[in-house]
Parts: sequence; structure tokens; C-alpha cells
Amino acid sequence: MLFYFVALLVTLVDQGTKMAVRMYMEVGDTMRLGDSGMQLQHYENSGMAGSLFQGNARLFGVVAILFVAGIMYYRRKGEIRGFWMQAGAGFMVGGALGNAIDRFIYARVTDFLVFPSGRGILNLADVAINVGVVMLVIGMLIRAFQSYRAKRLRNALPKIER
Repeated sequence: MLFYFVALLVTLVDQGTKMAVRMYMEVGDTMRLGDSGMQLQHYENSGMAGSLFQGNARLFGVVAILFVAGIMYYRRKGEIRGFWMQAGAGFMVGGALGNAIDRFIYARVTDFLVFPSGRGILNLADVAINVGVVMLVIGMLIRAFQSYRAKRLRNALPKIER
């Protein structure tokens, strides 16, 4: 249930923020967010990350749907389990769906988040995908450590008890 809740919430929040940006900002408009150095800038990207391969938005929409199908397959197989992996997969699927919706409806993705580091312009779907990857890695590390600990305990038991 966690997976579906996170995926739906991310998709809805992403689409809501993009809708607000499209309604209230012209393409190219910039707005500072306090003294944080962060700003909003309305940008439309018909390619992929870093504005590569412009004009191929729908192709990348298909890639996003295939990605979601892959996550669903691994969930069904039982490979994605536990809080961290379920939530992480939900963030990644929600982000992929949020951007896929833009790609299929508008043939471009609305980006608007400019961080002080100056490393590109993102939207909440992009941020969610990054958060999801980190959560998935944490889940994999927890699983690996648990497996390692269980193996050490099995090997530490006297042979009579086995």
C-alpha cells in the first residue's frame, strides 16, 4: 500500500506544481525564493535531462512507461520489499509518471526548480526520482547487512544445533 500511496502522491503534487507554474509564469520568467539562493524559472524541455535530445519527449515518455512496468514486475516478483525499497520505488514511479504525463500531453516537460548549485533546472518529479534512488539504495544496504548478519549467525552456531 505504501508504494501506491507514495507513487500517487508524488504524481499529484508534481502535476499540481507544474500546472501552477504553467498558469502563473510565462516561459523564461524567473522568481527568487527568499534569501536561499533558490529560484523558480519556467522552462519547457522537449528532450531529456540536461536538455539533451530535444524534440523526443514522447519517445522518453515511452521509456518512462517501460521503466514503470519494470518496477511493477520486480515488485510482483517480490524483489522490492520493506519500507525503504517500497517507498523508494513509489517515489521513482511517481516521478516517472509525472514526467510521462507531461511528455504525452504537452510533448515537453515543465521544469522550474533552480538550486543555488546551478546544476540545471528540475521539477518535483526529477527530485522524487533522485529521492527514490537514495531510498532504494538504503533499502538494498539494509537487506545486504541483514543477510550478512544472518549468515554470520548461522555459521557461528555449533554443528550439533544445526
